[in-house]
Amino acid sequence: MGGCEFKFRGSSDDSQMTLQNFELISVVGQGGFGKVYKARLNKTRNIVVALKVMSKVKVIQKKSVSSVMNELQILSTLRHEFIINIISAFQDRCSLYLAMDFLAGGDLRFHLCKYRKFSEAITQHIVICIIIGLDYIHSNGIIHRDIKPENLVFDSQGYLRITDFGIARIWKPQNSHETSGTPGYMAPEVMCRQNHGVAVDYFALGIIMHECILGKRPYNGKSRQEIRDQIIAKQAAIADVPQGWSTAAIAFANALMQRKPQLRLGCNGPDEVKSHPWFKDIKWADYEKKLITSPFIPDGKLENYLKSNQLDSLEDQSILHSEQVQQQFLGYENLPQLNGQPACISSIVSPRTPNLRIQLKKEQ
Repeated sequence: MGGCEFKFRGSSDDSQMTLQNFELISVVGQGGFGKVYKARLNKTRNIVVALKVMSKVKVIQKKSVSSVMNELQILSTLRHEFIINIISAFQDRCSLYLAMDFLAGGDLRFHLCKYRKFSEAITQHIVICIIIGLDYIHSNGIIHRDIKPENLVFDSQGYLRITDFGIARIWKPQNSHETSGTPGYMAPEVMCRQNHGVAVDYFALGIIMHECILGKRPYNGKSRQEIRDQIIAKQAAIADVPQGWSTAAIAFANALMQRKPQLRLGCNGPDEVKSHPWFKDIKWADYEKKLITSPFIPDGKLENYLKSNQLDSLEDQSILHSEQVQQQFLGYENLPQLNGQPACISSIVSPRTPNLRIQLKKEQ
């Protein structure tokens, strides 16, 4: 398992981290709670980071305190080359700040909108990156539950990383109440409020692959209910092999999109996914070390539709005067550690192992 040897906010030489340590360069994204900035960490050898700035007012208004706290707790246990990694976390009276790896290649949604579809070689590369990231996440006892193009970001070398762990969860057998996600990518068992496991992330991968092949999702609708009705009404499948594609690729996509999780490829873990005939010539170890040249290199001149590098104008922040409200964010800057070392969650998660006990253990 990947190591977790890196500094957390709260360690002795990082305890005074504030917004003043960063120079905001440009806006690279915008979400429901605020913006993500390309920023320079002046204190540490001019390292360029992605700085996620979240308004506490918006977080409270959207009833998402548990989500932002959960993302920090989850990310604090993980570190890997195929996911986004945190560098520091801190807060002030008005905002939460999360400094992460800066990835210069733009998200997969941006490139799908630009190119609409991808070749088999590029799609296979995208899928392999996601599988490696999911393998690591799942082996640490976590299901992501929001795999979608917006949460998959390219680095400058054309390798994808998984981001946004806001609704990720440590797996537990009874989780039918956990129904958050993005309609169109949500597995049927989540939409139908059933217990679910790692197979939900592989279902989302199948939907993404459908988009890369045909330029559209198999299930569309104006509401979650419309999409749910479509999923119940029909099994998504790519019936004909498009020109330039192999039968193995199409079979792989169809196997991921199976509605019943027990029939879905990936239900039994990553080994059955990696051993699919579509990957017979893939050297997984070389891929994990990023020794394979990506067939897709993002344009270095990504158009940024958000020009300002200024922080958002202030909202009505009167609710933040309450100490009870501020207590909800207590510990945001103090990530969980065991004996002075980051905690790593170690486990293999499978929906077929309902008695699985997920344990925290110190990384050796």
